[in-house]
Amino acid sequence: MSWIDELRSLLGNAAVLTDDDARQARSGDKWYASRMPDAVVLPGSTQEVSSIMQIASAASIPVTARGGGVGYVGGCVPIRGGILLSMERMNRILELNPEDGVAVVQPNVITADLQNQADAAGWFYPPDPASRKECTIGGNIATNAGGPRCLKYGVTRAYVLGLTVVLANGEIIRCGGRTHKNKSGFDLTSLFIGSEGMLGIITEATLRLIPHPQARMALSVSFDSFPTAARAVQDILNAGHLPSALEITDSFTLNAAREYLRSDALPSAARGHLIVEIDGRQAGLEQELREIRQLVHNLGAIKIDQAISEEAVENIWQLRREFSYSLKATGMTKLNEDIVIPRSRLVELVEFCQSLQRETGMQIACFGHSGDGNIHTNIMVENYKEPEQKKQADSCVDRLFQWVLAHEGTITGEHGIGLAKAKWFPEAVGSPVFELHSRLKRALDPQNILNPGKMGLP
Repeated sequence: MSWIDELRSLLGNAAVLTDDDARQARSGDKWYASRMPDAVVLPGSTQEVSSIMQIASAASIPVTARGGGVGYVGGCVPIRGGILLSMERMNRILELNPEDGVAVVQPNVITADLQNQADAAGWFYPPDPASRKECTIGGNIATNAGGPRCLKYGVTRAYVLGLTVVLANGEIIRCGGRTHKNKSGFDLTSLFIGSEGMLGIITEATLRLIPHPQARMALSVSFDSFPTAARAVQDILNAGHLPSALEITDSFTLNAAREYLRSDALPSAARGHLIVEIDGRQAGLEQELREIRQLVHNLGAIKIDQAISEEAVENIWQLRREFSYSLKATGMTKLNEDIVIPRSRLVELVEFCQSLQRETGMQIACFGHSGDGNIHTNIMVENYKEPEQKKQADSCVDRLFQWVLAHEGTITGEHGIGLAKAKWFPEAVGSPVFELHSRLKRALDPQNILNPGKMGLP
């Protein structure tokens, strides 16, 4: 009996797919690389994942876990074939318990669905990746996803209390728990957060919920230069404010948005833009919003739009969400790099990108989470399939990463390493840390069957 027959005997024919359409549909993510697996397997429980891994381990079959498939680094590409373990059937919120401040979920719960259910109960799950309406909790944990709110609330790691994980040999472990404090041995829960499916398969997560803020308000602020917008970021924080989100945008992105939106939301003179969102108690917010508005006015803001209702705040965020679509509407390929720099180097980053743009002729758009220095730096390529343009674009990415590392930054803040950034990973973390990654991988996955070929590991 082949391993595929063995899986069908275990799970049934409907849960083991080998037709071309099913395999092609799950062969990649939003990065350009793809690879058809030998079979797509759809487990429905932790025990089934365990049984699948026992079969895979016995036959040394590669296994790549997949959630929503909306990553940007090829993290779920089954580069060595084998089993594509799609978690799509494991999509239930098992428990929502405000008394304990926890939610217990399966890995393929959509992030926005959990947020909506928590909100209906008066509670809050803060992590907010831009793809929250389609990305999954399991994928968020695998990449330690962030988003605009992480300035105030932190990234996914801050909300993971416990995990159920299936190891490469099929063993089921439970680390952490449902208490908000836990210091029992090594922090194994954190070991699996950000591990990109290379150390184990997450089948259940216990997540921390917090009370929902009573209200939120926002400002949309335009400046005549990017350095002025960057200065406003520092001044807002130096004045003692901790916004829930603080987003910055450069002139290239603003120009693309004006062309795409055909609206007067962004004045023609704007060369830098901020979104400032605050949340908390209603009465306190009104005063804080006035203070921040006065601060940016004093800095020379050329337009300030204020939002004091939920609907108005969402309208401001809709403008921000359109930035990415605006760049896509240019018709160019967008190489979206999620680098992180010390916040004080925001202007230096944009100046470097402008010099790189002048030198190469390739447009570079910068926008993102200015409060924590996580700036989405998009290299815009006219035709990425044309060999010479691809070579030049790849060279731009390399020079960007080298600059970031030389200025005490990191090459990824949210998307992960996967295939796309594997080339730079050893240099980014240094030889001793890279070797430690290798040793941990060998210890937990001695046959190298879990998402092999990622992070530059063998």
